[in-house]
Amino acid sequence: MRYEHVCVEAVVHNPPPEVVTSEQIEDHLAPVYERLRLPAGRLELMTGIEERRFYPVGTLPGSISQQTVKMAVEQSGVAADEFGALLHGSVCRDRMEPATATGVHAASGLPDQCVVMDVSNACLGLLNGMLLIADMIELGRIRAGVIVGTETGRGLVEGTMDSLLHDETLTRQSIKAAFASLTIGSGSAAVVLTHQQISKTNHRLLGGAVRSDTVHHELCAGDVDIQDGRPRMNTDSEALLHAGIALAEKTWAEARSELGWCNSDVDRIYTHQVGRQHRKLLVERLELDPQRDYPTVERFGNTGAVALPMAMAMGLQDDPPAKGTKLALLGIGSGLNSVMLGIECG
Repeated sequence: MRYEHVCVEAVVHNPPPEVVTSEQIEDHLAPVYERLRLPAGRLELMTGIEERRFYPVGTLPGSISQQTVKMAVEQSGVAADEFGALLHGSVCRDRMEPATATGVHAASGLPDQCVVMDVSNACLGLLNGMLLIADMIELGRIRAGVIVGTETGRGLVEGTMDSLLHDETLTRQSIKAAFASLTIGSGSAAVVLTHQQISKTNHRLLGGAVRSDTVHHELCAGDVDIQDGRPRMNTDSEALLHAGIALAEKTWAEARSELGWCNSDVDRIYTHQVGRQHRKLLVERLELDPQRDYPTVERFGNTGAVALPMAMAMGLQDDPPAKGTKLALLGIGSGLNSVMLGIECG
């Protein structure tokens, strides 16, 4: 998969205001920890996550995405009438229908001629949205587009805590499937892509590779609880870790071949981050320099589909790239699916 005319014009993030530490979560779960004789500090020790952030109670993801997309369009400097697509790519949506993207578009000031739709693929929604927009640009259908998403993890974390507190059958073994749910945080991000003809950055999206291993589609499964309407998730974290890394190895090998890169060409790495162990093992198995990664999971937790673009937004803001800097986007999502892309900065 190669692109000749697509540029990354803006990458922004819109973080939540409320900080919730892993220690606070364990304090709330003190009765469970005492009954199962779990050591304090286990959550942070296992995941490396010190804290995550939440939006206020009742916040709809679309309301935050409306803010984020305006930030992205403004930062890009691209005229509104140039946009031909607005996609919403997070796991979290306002409702089953209509598409959350419709409400975001209504507040965006972008043209009525835009393609407006949701893109759902677990933690890869925003990366898949980038590919859809890039394809439309490459085909000449549009000149600019934006993919945005907002993950609101509060309901999952708080609902999981309530379930654990009321489950009298819980054991030290059965609680493991719930720990991944306690790592979830909230966040919002957006990416603007343009045709090279109207780009000001000339940060070229070169292409990459996609790969799936769907035999593992049941390792991480989430749904809405019938009793309280909040989401729940059941995750085999150990199996998911190893299956995901194995898929990542194959995808990265294909992406390097497609891009004509070797590992030493990569200047910066942005990954989907679910925990410290996952990030460490990923860069080890892909034989990439961990110093080139931009870690965010310790401060934000696992923010789903916005994790990678959030990390990229913060990384580029903290250290604007020089011309020729090569960025590797290493995406993995439950299902399993992987998207890995290369960008060369102009």
